Amino acid sequence: MAVEPRNGPGAGPGGNRNGPGGPGGGRGRGGGDRDRNQRGGRGGPQAGGIEGGEELVEKLVHINRVSKTVKGGKRFGFAALVVVGDGKGRVGFGHGKAREVPEAIAKATAAAKKAMIRVPLRDGRTLHHDGRGHFGAGKVYVRSATQGTGIIAGGPMRAVFESLGVADVVTKSVGTNNPYNMIRATFAALGEQTSPKSVAQRRGKKIADLLSRRGDLSARTAEVDAEAIVA
Repeated sequence: MAVEPRNGPGAGPGGNRNGPGGPGGGRGRGGGDRDRNQRGGRGGPQAGGIEGGEELVEKLVHINRVSKTVKGGKRFGFAALVVVGDGKGRVGFGHGKAREVPEAIAKATAAAKKAMIRVPLRDGRTLHHDGRGHFGAGKVYVRSATQGTGIIAGGPMRAVFESLGVADVVTKSVGTNNPYNMIRATFAALGEQTSPKSVAQRRGKKIADLLSRRGDLSARTAEVDAEAIVA
């Protein structure tokens, strides 16, 4: 008794899963690769430095090679920590991992843009008041400074304040020098910053009344500073 082949009558050569119509049909690998290229997979262009018409400052803080143990050996990749800011009071940080460095930076930059926060600045150059932040084993202290002081900070903290647009600030980091913990502690300190305008609205007072109680300002100077803050 003759056994009919599985391809069926009229099937082309080598067409077990291709079915009728000859080679190249069915679920070949070539079509899948072309579809991924058309959809713009991992090899697509990286995100630029302009978001919604505004130019952003992107700073690469740290990059680390990581490995994952799999069956047959280790799989290496890269982790990037990026800080993004507009230089006008908005800043954010992001973390991304990928097999290649450019892709890891692109992922971290996209995450930083989504997590941007707004920090009130005094005269657009320094912080309104002192503060401290804590995350894990890291503790940071930030202090407002007079004009001309500059950014007294190092490492990851300097990248944050440069992206934020701060020109005068004094900082101190105590504890760990892990860049991830330092960045998170710095953002914890910046998240507690408040402006005299918001405090006056919350307490139902005038900005000049709050500034005049500082002790180092006269009533006239407090009124002038209050008008500048309102503007």
